[in-house]
Amino acid sequence: MARRSYTFTPGNLSRAEKAEVRREAARFVHDDTPARTSRRDRSLPEPAVAGPFGPGIIQGGYWNLAKPSLPPHQATSQHIAGIYPFVADSGLGHRGPVIGVDLNADALWHFSPWESYIDASERGTFSTNILVLGAYRSGKSGTIKTLTTRSIAFGHQVVVPSDPKGEWVSVAEAIPGGKVIRLGGGTGARLNPLDRGPRRTDSTDEQHEQMVKQRRIGTLIAIIEMTLGGRLTAVEHAAILDALDRCIARTHDRPTLRGVYEELGRIAGETDAAFRAAEGAVQPRFVLRRFVEGDLSGLFEDESTVTFDQDAPIVVTDTSELFARGDLAAQLTQVCSTAWIQAVIADRAAKRTRYVVREEGWRDMTSLASLQMFQQWLKLSRHYGISNIVILHKMGDLDAVGDADSLERSLAYSIVGDIENKFVFRVNQQEQTALRQRLNLPAPHVEMARQLRKGEFIAYVGQYSYLVDCFATSTPWEFELFKTDDAVAPADQDDAQLRVIDTGELDSYWPDTLAPDTSLEGWLTPNTGPKEQ
Repeated sequence: MARRSYTFTPGNLSRAEKAEVRREAARFVHDDTPARTSRRDRSLPEPAVAGPFGPGIIQGGYWNLAKPSLPPHQATSQHIAGIYPFVADSGLGHRGPVIGVDLNADALWHFSPWESYIDASERGTFSTNILVLGAYRSGKSGTIKTLTTRSIAFGHQVVVPSDPKGEWVSVAEAIPGGKVIRLGGGTGARLNPLDRGPRRTDSTDEQHEQMVKQRRIGTLIAIIEMTLGGRLTAVEHAAILDALDRCIARTHDRPTLRGVYEELGRIAGETDAAFRAAEGAVQPRFVLRRFVEGDLSGLFEDESTVTFDQDAPIVVTDTSELFARGDLAAQLTQVCSTAWIQAVIADRAAKRTRYVVREEGWRDMTSLASLQMFQQWLKLSRHYGISNIVILHKMGDLDAVGDADSLERSLAYSIVGDIENKFVFRVNQQEQTALRQRLNLPAPHVEMARQLRKGEFIAYVGQYSYLVDCFATSTPWEFELFKTDDAVAPADQDDAQLRVIDTGELDSYWPDTLAPDTSLEGWLTPNTGPKEQ
């Protein structure tokens, strides 16, 4: 180690006295320096190669004058957690129901979209909506049922506008006070998608009338454009508005699809109609005829025969009977039932928080009008206290929306990508590119999503991500109630053991009353079956 000495001299000394002080300090430093010793005196081996580095580099010896250059230790966070077991993520806190176990922190994972929305810390979110994405049998339905049913105890209501598989019906029937609205199958229940709905508490008369009118127009245009497979012309749009206004005036503000259908017929028969409105009423009238006289009659064309129970913990609209009539019938049913539900629950001043579970969420985005309605509903959800849960099997589901590179498909991908809270379950290999490009997920997360077990998912809440196992906290009652794969359950008996075939038992299935002819002639003679005695 280098040694330094400093000399301080008074300022009133002469030049000769200062020089004497410096010489004295130099002698002191020289006397204090240890004498140099040879390598032999220090009992060190002679270097194999002459130079300052010695045998430490050449022979791996015990000494090395050169500074070692060691790379820093690198490992994954999973292995580092084993070295530092008490270092773990703090999670989202303990507000909201328990959804599962955080596998990274080995702690219970609580989640509530409303608690995350009001969280002012860096873990907060700007939206209450949730995107659920995963392959078949990955545990999506069981996880969402766990989230929603456990949230009932926190005062949240669960609404399923359209249950295409009927899997939510058993959940609603098992919960005390749950209500099921069944459509089709001879039930006689009807929903009027043009219902006015309850008045919002904090809205003026003008605001309320404007919101009701826009919702009715949007529903009509979405139904007709979805059936026609294209956008309406300006003349058709004007004819629909005219028919709706006439129906409202004739029914004293109680319009129905049947009433609009009849008004379109009157407009189509008018020969002196201005702006060629008679031509624009033809196509929309043929579309609504399907609801009045076609395969969807008896469901949406007249006034509602059922009411929405505001106090029920869960309300499910069972549309499983209608989804067997084809994709178009299923899409029209989902639009009508969703419009009826939205007219009831869109009341911000009600101070009621609700989950709106959208099974087969891509069916709500099949036309430009329905996409615009869906986008507006997602944007206003936090103002209404609603958390929309959009469930998709894969990103490829949105390829059914419009043509390639069309405005409809781009808008659909934009809507899904803007949902901040995401639950990604196990995905197929074909989904890797779509997840990275459409949802901008990191490549390690995409690879992890391909290896997740049933019930495990990657939760993106705000700027943070969590690896959660939902079924680790499921009770036997929940597990039996939420499972949806009873038809593919394993067999009751175990056929894994090797069974020896009993030849005698086989002979009883193919009895042979005649003794076989083992001679050469018998082998060459064709077998024509047993001879009659």
